[in-house]
Amino acid sequence: MRVLVTRPRPDADTTAALLRARGHVPLVVPLLEIVPLAPGQPFETEGIQAFLVTSANGARALAAATPARSVRVFAVGAASAETARAVGFDHVESADGDVETLAALVTACLVPSGGRLIHAAGSVSAGDLGGTLEKAGFDVEKKALYRAETPEVLPAALESLLRDGGIDAALFYSPRTARTFAGLVNRAGLVEKLADIDAFCLSRAVADGLESLPFSDVQVSYTPEQAQLLELLG
Repeated sequence: MRVLVTRPRPDADTTAALLRARGHVPLVVPLLEIVPLAPGQPFETEGIQAFLVTSANGARALAAATPARSVRVFAVGAASAETARAVGFDHVESADGDVETLAALVTACLVPSGGRLIHAAGSVSAGDLGGTLEKAGFDVEKKALYRAETPEVLPAALESLLRDGGIDAALFYSPRTARTFAGLVNRAGLVEKLADIDAFCLSRAVADGLESLPFSDVQVSYTPEQAQLLELLG
């Protein structure tokens, strides 16, 4: 199948390689661009008992913001945990789920008296991880280390693919990407071109961003992990 990949680079390139290995033709058109925010001086880790990351981009931005690698890292899922390990963090645990399961893991493993928690995040992030943990007594500081920029008009490459019927399936990894896609396609007047395309979403929240669009089918991964999403694709 010809599969549209909407996630930002470098993750989009990793997904493309996995699709090729499965015999698909990846069509990479990112609808988010990750822009690092200058962290200033590397922040002090004294009194910090753990870092929290809710995306692979957060893990990469955290690594750029601090040389500390021995502080424990709690990651929302397998992809963010794998990225945290790849950039050198020594002690990484995955919640294998969403913000709620991450909060539950942190609460089960840590105690509020152990020190502050740093949430490495984007300027816009889904869920209220800090609020949930603060209700449990933790001191949580959210640090915006990157921002995700979206295009104002449908990228020319994607417009051409839609007009020519060049897409069989589309992968969506975040609610923001799904909402961005919906808005761009609507403004371009190309909604009817989706009728023969199947959408595959990493979670129900992602699928909700596409609910107004007439895709041939919208399928949701059983777990919010790329491996499961690709299994769903076939």
